[in-house]
Amino acid sequence: MTTLETSQLPVEAPQQTAGAPPRTVLPNRSSPAGQQARRRVGVLRTTDLLALFGALAASLTMTGLLWTQLSPFTGVLGYVVTSWVLFVLIYAVLVSFDESRPTMWDRIALVVVHSLGAVLLGVLIFVVVYTFVRGWSALVHVNFFTQDMRDAGPLDPLTVGGIKHAIVGTLIQVGIALVIAVPLALLAAVFLHEVPGRFSRFVRTVVEAMTALPDILAGLFIFATLILIFGVEKSGLAAATALAVTIVPIITRAADVVLRLVPGSLTEASYALGSGQWRTVWHVVMPTARSGLATAVILGAARAIGETSPVLLTAGFTATFNADPTHNPMVSLPLEAYSLVQSPQKTMIARGFGSAATLLVLVLVLFAIARVIGGRGAGQLTARQQRRSVRASRRDAARYITRLSSAQPALPTESGAP
Repeated sequence: MTTLETSQLPVEAPQQTAGAPPRTVLPNRSSPAGQQARRRVGVLRTTDLLALFGALAASLTMTGLLWTQLSPFTGVLGYVVTSWVLFVLIYAVLVSFDESRPTMWDRIALVVVHSLGAVLLGVLIFVVVYTFVRGWSALVHVNFFTQDMRDAGPLDPLTVGGIKHAIVGTLIQVGIALVIAVPLALLAAVFLHEVPGRFSRFVRTVVEAMTALPDILAGLFIFATLILIFGVEKSGLAAATALAVTIVPIITRAADVVLRLVPGSLTEASYALGSGQWRTVWHVVMPTARSGLATAVILGAARAIGETSPVLLTAGFTATFNADPTHNPMVSLPLEAYSLVQSPQKTMIARGFGSAATLLVLVLVLFAIARVIGGRGAGQLTARQQRRSVRASRRDAARYITRLSSAQPALPTESGAP
């Protein structure tokens, strides 16, 4: 009898002796007849929708009754806040009828978090839409982007004057500020990450304290040192220096957090291959954290591009175009918008909101460029970098072959003579 036939024979169950424990009964593992019912993985059910919309309708009607019949309350903001509080309470009561206590608290937390997120998103959309709507009458004119305010007065129409000087001034000031701040901030972050000790703890404390300082203090510091003591005139360079002082601690702190996320196994492998500390930082740590470092620079640029008070103290104000950051006042978009919206004339207010809308678009473009530059992960090369790496590998291979052929000993002749 073959092994297969032996394995197919039925196995008799052993006889149970008296006093022995009962035999273990194995469950039937045969496949069930027919097709299994599909399991529903979604968490949103009909009862959840009924509880959600029922609580919303009940809260709105109860608040309306309070506002119109039972109390002297008025105001849209109070109506919205009261309706939200009643909505959460009623929703908790409705969910408690069908779910356990942990599930109820989970649903309440879910509703609160989603509602607050919706409020923030709504506020953001409102600010952006309101800015573009108020400034649209100025944005539709081409001269708004190609002229300055030299020949435009408060009573002139929107077809005269523009914000060319503010756009160029913003780009120059932010560019100089990033050139000054980014190397210093990245070096400080690398120092905090790679050189532990008392001095690094002191530097980290100073950096964290500087992130909480008001921005106007940076402008006052540059005004008191560069302008009053060293005699530097109010210019774009002084404003860029003040902006650099503002964003150095922000970029340093964010870059330090990013560098801490680099796996220690990468640096240990680099040390095991014989690389030094700074070579490891330059070729392993920094490329690995490139995306996070780009995000840190983006945060610093966003802080610098929206500052008004440091620029007002150090750059002055002008209505003419100036592309020289070392001489004469230079205005920026935030300062231009702040100055224009203070005018009682509708045309000047429209120019101010148009400046703010242009600033929003400019920030979006800069963020997109920074994300494209720093968005690649570690080891992901561009097409140019790949071609350069291939050429370098071919040169290395040719050099190794030449070195191997020159070091190979001469072969003996057929006669056996050397």
